[in-house]
Amino acid sequence: MKTIHLTYPLSAGILREHAGPQIVAIGQFDGVHQGHASVIGSAVRLARQEGVPSAVMTFHPHPKDVMKKGNYEGSLTPLPEKQELLAGLGVDVLYVVEFSEAFSKLSPQEFAEGMLLSLGVRTAIVGFDFRFGHKGAGDAEMLRELGQGKMSVEIIPPFEQGGGKVSSSEIRKALHGGDLEQANRLLGRPYRLRGVVIDGDKRGRTIGFATANLRLLDQYVVPAKGVYAVRSFIEGEWIPGVMNLGVKPTFQENVAAPSFEVHLLDFDRDIYGEQMIVDLVSYIRPERKFPSIQELIAQIRSDAETAGKILSLSK
Repeated sequence: MKTIHLTYPLSAGILREHAGPQIVAIGQFDGVHQGHASVIGSAVRLARQEGVPSAVMTFHPHPKDVMKKGNYEGSLTPLPEKQELLAGLGVDVLYVVEFSEAFSKLSPQEFAEGMLLSLGVRTAIVGFDFRFGHKGAGDAEMLRELGQGKMSVEIIPPFEQGGGKVSSSEIRKALHGGDLEQANRLLGRPYRLRGVVIDGDKRGRTIGFATANLRLLDQYVVPAKGVYAVRSFIEGEWIPGVMNLGVKPTFQENVAAPSFEVHLLDFDRDIYGEQMIVDLVSYIRPERKFPSIQELIAQIRSDAETAGKILSLSK
């Protein structure tokens, strides 16, 4: 998959190199969840049928972050993660449109003509709730009208599961509430974090449970504080483990920013400075303060055993 960064207005060079018949799925696609996959999959299938490239057009940074509207806290899938997932769905081209305050003021007509028709988009594939242009003035039906007979528009109905619509907001809600099972079901895969292993306080090693302290590589949606069964990809292999996400109340007070500490089962190598992928498989329990170090150690041992059983059953 080729990734192309676009700014408005499109340059002559971009148009020379990339304009031509193509099928484009348009949306933010944060999470690349099962609903998004139904939109993107439609674009890929149609493109294969018509013998033209399939493309996805997304926006970066996240519009809510740029416009400071709502309680934007981060992404379910930051751009590098999104690129991997889209490539796995068979997308040929990813257009990453620079989203700025100026871009947010484009009229629906300016967006349709300047970004889609000028690229030669043959068919735009959008979700049922697609909005575009200044203050979301345009919808899918308006986009169809603005296509001027040169660009058709296919509207994909909502993807439902368990009687409800799959959406990024529902996934965020589930993560915040500690319902990792629901979040992963809506995503269609385990929720994933990426980070670099950094120096921590090394307290875990003194109590017999060495941990890898992670600095996240992007601004992620942070799940509920607690203990998770995880699989971590490090140095070329997947290792089962248990992660504590929280503020370590047994050892410290008045700490706001959570830490991400992963204890890898049956693993003892120096991995400082290494990048690590962490897939959250199951939520074991909330974080809590223990009255003694001995009780904490006993609970960590129990958590590690629980994680091992969960992960052996979920292979």
